[in-house]
Amino acid sequence: MIIAVSGKGGTGKTLVSSILVKLLSKKDKNILIIDADPDSNIPEVLGIDVEKTVGDVREELKKDINNGNIPPGTNKWDILDYKIMESIVETQDFDLLMMGRPEGSGCYCAVNNMLRKIIETISSNYDYIIIDTEAGLEHLSRRTTQSVDTMLIVSDSSRRGLHTASRVGKLTEELDLSFKNMYLILNRVKMGNEAELSKKAQETGLEIIGLIHDDKDVVNYDLEGKPLIDLPDDSEPVMVIKKIVDKLL
Repeated sequence: MIIAVSGKGGTGKTLVSSILVKLLSKKDKNILIIDADPDSNIPEVLGIDVEKTVGDVREELKKDINNGNIPPGTNKWDILDYKIMESIVETQDFDLLMMGRPEGSGCYCAVNNMLRKIIETISSNYDYIIIDTEAGLEHLSRRTTQSVDTMLIVSDSSRRGLHTASRVGKLTEELDLSFKNMYLILNRVKMGNEAELSKKAQETGLEIIGLIHDDKDVVNYDLEGKPLIDLPDDSEPVMVIKKIVDKLL
């Protein structure tokens, strides 16, 4: 199963992704999380270090080609594929692949477009793949998430957050992308504002699958630099996302 987490930047995509990893890793399955957001901090919230990204690998290969270090006729994707596999960080509970961005002046498009090929190549090696997508809508227009089974769209209570969530739903239809499931998660909800926000969120046309209030644990973990994957099992974000996982599986 491939689960993508999308939405406007700063709404809590990384929080949701990290807790998905936390919960799914307890099921004794092979899990890969792909950090496809160049501005994300997935390694920090998972408590691990990453030395090399797919963007780094691509730039190194470009330099080797330009310097004549790659023999003519060599299948460059085979080399790239091998080096990408080497860049996967393996832990006891899950694996992590960072897409990153090119070191030079090249745009993020090339790295993002490689995501489609990567998913096709390695998806059979894992029971669950979680993709923390690039913020916004680009992952849809570039079809980097076209193989996704479930799309979880995260929004806070801001008008812009809900607007982005709505656009994800509409653009999915416009591009004729078909996900088995597509749900909305409301995050950082103020106590007492649930009914009003839920009413506004219904205008997105998306089914609300979870609602997470402002959480002191999350704030404190961020301030102290503690991995969000270590949030206690009885914290609200973990309990809400556990119900989501139970529904998806």
